[in-house]
Amino acid sequence: MTVTPTIRDADAPDVPAIVAIERESFGDPWSEKSFRSLLGSPACRFRVAEHDGQVLGYAIAWIIGEEAELANLAVQPSGRRAGVGAALLDDLLQATDRGRGTTIYLEVRAGNHAAQALYRSRGFVAAGVRKDYYTRPSEDAMVMRREPRTGASVRPVI
Repeated sequence: MTVTPTIRDADAPDVPAIVAIERESFGDPWSEKSFRSLLGSPACRFRVAEHDGQVLGYAIAWIIGEEAELANLAVQPSGRRAGVGAALLDDLLQATDRGRGTTIYLEVRAGNHAAQALYRSRGFVAAGVRKDYYTRPSEDAMVMRREPRTGASVRPVI
């Protein structure tokens, strides 16, 4: 089933739901304090996907100059494979494609093929590997990048 969420800026009342999604999604979750510290940060794009009054997912990216890093994107289990993650990613890409163009980087677990497929479908390519980047469980990270839409073509590194 596809869900069409509303994407909006995260605010303080969203944090408990975000923390719950974080804990369900990652073995080494960020703290509530970490999320709260990002609210309203001018260099951070902190967005939530909401449907029927419920936070289904969130995305956090730092955008500085002509580069950005997708730091975190997570969707609650009931919203996975329903278009929620894609909607959050598309929101970020629309924001970074405006203006002069932005190169976006991210790390994704080497074994997370569903996320890699989503990123590839939006123009990301493999750019390298960070050995033993993740803990709980230990796993390599694939570094991926997406060049600005107005930029030159990108060759995969690996």
